[in-house]
Amino acid sequence: MTPEEHVHGALSHLADGRVFPDLAEVDTPTPYITYQVVGGEPLNFLTGDRPDKQRVRIQVNVWATRRIEASEIGMLVEDTLRSASALQVEVATGRVATHDEGTDRRGVMQDFMLFC
Repeated sequence: MTPEEHVHGALSHLADGRVFPDLAEVDTPTPYITYQVVGGEPLNFLTGDRPDKQRVRIQVNVWATRRIEASEIGMLVEDTLRSASALQVEVATGRVATHDEGTDRRGVMQDFMLFC
């Protein structure tokens, strides 16, 4: 299973199930969550074998019409990922508030390191 599949499975009960890799369609109702791999720390073996697990950095974005709603769901995202023991989550950043001028949506974004 890919790290993205793990994250989607963990978060799919939030935001009425509106959880998408990379981005959501412009007309997607709020709230919704997007996520993407934004880096990581590759594991390298002298044998050249590919490791069974990956250490990746995932950015999770929550979008809503109100700042409070985005922040509340952002806290739920953090709690949910922290409790997903199979992902071995490390919180990499605090939540950052953002705003999309084109859609007037409020958001929060946060990065997590996963080992899965």
